Amino acid sequence: MRGQAQAGHPPVSQPPAAHLPVLYTQVLQGLRVIEDGTYLDGTFGRGGHAGGVLRQLGADGRLLVMDKDPEAIAVAERDFAPDARVAIHRGSFADLLDWHETAAGLDGVLFDLGVSSPQLDVAERGFSFGKDGPLDMRMDPDSGESAAEWINRAEEREIADVLWTYGEERQSRRIARAIVARRASQPFSRTAELAEVIASAMPRGKPGADKSRIHPATRSFQAIRIHINRELADLETGLEAAVARLRPGGRLAVISFHSLEDRIVKQFMNRYAKAPPSNRRLPEVTAFVPTLDLVGGATKAADDELAANPRARSAVLRVAEKRGGEA
Repeated sequence: MRGQAQAGHPPVSQPPAAHLPVLYTQVLQGLRVIEDGTYLDGTFGRGGHAGGVLRQLGADGRLLVMDKDPEAIAVAERDFAPDARVAIHRGSFADLLDWHETAAGLDGVLFDLGVSSPQLDVAERGFSFGKDGPLDMRMDPDSGESAAEWINRAEEREIADVLWTYGEERQSRRIARAIVARRASQPFSRTAELAEVIASAMPRGKPGADKSRIHPATRSFQAIRIHINRELADLETGLEAAVARLRPGGRLAVISFHSLEDRIVKQFMNRYAKAPPSNRRLPEVTAFVPTLDLVGGATKAADDELAANPRARSAVLRVAEKRGGEA
């Protein structure tokens, strides 16, 4: 029998006040940390959730952390590497099966999706239209094509398709047309340039229209970021890999920040937890055997967290447990 949560230890210790990881308490409760377990944080960020897991592990516990971002890995090396219970790996969680540290099995896996607050807050990373910087958007700046390189070479139709598919931007064709027209005379290199062109392509609002609506570049920047980083494809691969590595009774916790991510996570968990609808006209070839049990439903931030951390407003947490463990 594997260990239980540490006796006499608070169920969930609080993170440092300087960092507010989204849905912190709900994530740690969902993972149900056991003191001698092995846990993977596939999106380390600045270590808020990982630190919470580590504080609940005993001497025989193990914490594995991954991130594509070299700045996140530098923080992990500085703050976590001195602890012998911790192993650190730079890479995408889509490749977690290739990391030898995961081969023995995992008791919990966390994916905190999307762009992190430090990435948004640093203009040089190019994620934010609100801070002028190089148009990059790569979570791993040493790999793949930057947003500027893609924007300056992609065909108009491809740009429109990306904006519509990943940003659900209704003005995708108008924006793509404006981007291609502008780059013909001056290629894009800065976030402010792209944000200005996107805003100029949007239909003019009616006099007295609500000024509190989101910035006109919001959906387009999100779409380009998702495309550049292959976020949805990596998510699908990473979810499969996580379930493959989970031990019976192990838990998968995923925080999503927009409907495309959450839809993938929800459908994935349902596919392994619920029998597909039957077709009475066709014979049943094999009986459905569930691999996962859903743990609760979609969890969102409470009002007190939203007051302290407005970026939590779109966060959705889903948790599932791999079957075969002790009741």
